Amino acid sequence: MPERDDTLDGPLLPMEMEGESTEKRRPWYKSKIVLSVLGAAIFFLLVILVVLWAAKSRKTGDEPGSEDGDLDRPPRYHNLFETQKKLPQHDLNLPFPEGATGRYVKFTAQSGQRLLGWNNVFTELLLHNYLAYKSRRGYVFGDYFWAPEHYPWPEDKALEKPARTPISALISGPTAGGPWPPGDPAPRSIHEDHWPLVCPPEKVKKIWTTKVKEEYKMRDNGTGKYIFNVWKKILLDDPAQCIEVTQPTIEEDPWPEVFDLFLLGGPRILDFLDEFRESLVSQGLKASPVVERSIQRNTHLFQTPETVHHNPFSRVLAVHIRRGDYVGHCKNLAAWHAGFYGWNQLPWLPDRYAPPTPEPGNYTEEYLSHCLPEMDHIIKRIEDARDDWEKETFAGQKLESHYIHTIYILTNALPEWHDEFAEKLKHDHKWNVVTSHDIVFGDAQEKDVGMAIDMELARRAGIFLGNGWSSFTSNIVHQRLIDKKTALSNRFF
Repeated sequence: MPERDDTLDGPLLPMEMEGESTEKRRPWYKSKIVLSVLGAAIFFLLVILVVLWAAKSRKTGDEPGSEDGDLDRPPRYHNLFETQKKLPQHDLNLPFPEGATGRYVKFTAQSGQRLLGWNNVFTELLLHNYLAYKSRRGYVFGDYFWAPEHYPWPEDKALEKPARTPISALISGPTAGGPWPPGDPAPRSIHEDHWPLVCPPEKVKKIWTTKVKEEYKMRDNGTGKYIFNVWKKILLDDPAQCIEVTQPTIEEDPWPEVFDLFLLGGPRILDFLDEFRESLVSQGLKASPVVERSIQRNTHLFQTPETVHHNPFSRVLAVHIRRGDYVGHCKNLAAWHAGFYGWNQLPWLPDRYAPPTPEPGNYTEEYLSHCLPEMDHIIKRIEDARDDWEKETFAGQKLESHYIHTIYILTNALPEWHDEFAEKLKHDHKWNVVTSHDIVFGDAQEKDVGMAIDMELARRAGIFLGNGWSSFTSNIVHQRLIDKKTALSNRFF
C-alpha cells in the first residue's frame, strides 16, 4: 500500500494572507459588477420569453375564454355553449314572466331553416326578438347553421352537418340571451335547448304562417307596421303559454317567413323602421366578446400618428364591394326590377336609386353601374363620399389634409381584382389601405365570425359606402343609425 503523502495535508486553495482583501482575490465570476450584469441579462431574457409567449398566445388562441387555438380546425365553442346552457333565465323556479310559468314564442318559420346567409338570418332574429318583446313573451333563440358554401372551412372539416355557431359568438344583447335594461319587466330570451323543458309538446300551440298571411292578406299588401301589429295581437291575445310559429314545406310556400324577402326587400317595410331602430332590441345590440376581442387585437392596423390618443375608426372610410356572386346576381336584380334592400331604402339617406323603367339597350348597364360598379367608378364614389362628409363636418374650416385618411375594404372579389384595387388606392390616391385580408384572427372562434368582425369595423367607421341591394350593407346601416351616425356618413354606389 502506498504511503500517505503528508504534503497534501491542509488547505488546497491559497490561504488568506494578512492584510490582503478578500474582494481583491474574489474570482471574476463572483464580482458584484459581473453578477449585476448577469442578473440584468437574465431579467431581460425572461421579459423576451414572456413577450414571445404572449405573441404565440395571440396566434394560437391561448387567451382567456378561448380553447379553439388551431385556425385550421373549426371551433368547438365549449366555453360559449356551456355559458349559454347556464343562462340565469334557464331556471325553472323563476317567477312569472320567466321560469316554468312564463309565456314563450319560438319561430321555426325563418330563413335560417333554409341555410341562408348570416345577414338574412340576422335581420329576422332581431325582428322576431322585438315581436316577442312587444307580445310579452320570452323569445326562443337558436344557433346559426351554415350553408356549406359559406362556411370558413371545407365541408369535410365540419364537426357536424350542418355546421353551427352559437349566436353569442356573433352578437351580444337581448337577442342572444342578454338582459333587458334594469327595471324592464320583459322576460329574457331562452335558448332552444331549454324550450322542451319549459314548453313540453303538450303545452305548445302551433300557428302556421301561411294561414295568417292568407287570412290577413299580408303577402303583397300589408306594410311593415301592419304586419308587425297583426302578429303582436295574435301572440298577445292567445292564452297558450307556449306558441311555435311554424311553416309548411318550401314546396308549399317558398316564402313562409313572418318577415319575408318581399317585405324586407321592398318599400312596405319603411313605415316600421323608425320604431324598430329605437327599440330596446336595436339599442341593446352590441358586438360579441369574440368579435370585440378581435377588434382590440387589430385596432393597431387603423392607428396613425393623428389617432394615437383618439378613436382611430373616426378617420376610417369602410367600403363594402360585393363582387363574386353579384356578377350574375346583379343581372337578375335588373331583370326583376328590384330596388334597394331593407334599411338602404330609407328616403332621407343620400344616393337614392329608383330603378329606371325597363328600356331596350341601356337598362342593364344603368343597373350594373350601381350594383356592380367598375373600379374607377368605385374610387370616384369613395373620394366624393369623403369630400362631402368633410365639407359638412368641417363647414367653414380649412383642412390642411384630409381628416379621413384610412380605407377599410370589405370585399369578396378575386385576389387579382382586390390587389389591383388596393394598389390604386394606396399609390395613386394616397390612402392608408387596410383590407379584411389584413385582419389577424387569434383563434378559430374569431375566424368563424369573420363576417361579424367586418360588420363591426364598418359600424365604427367615420364613413361607410356600401351596396344598396345587399343585406350585409343594410345591417351595417341599421347599426350605424343606432349609433346616431349622420345621414351623410352612410353612402351607396
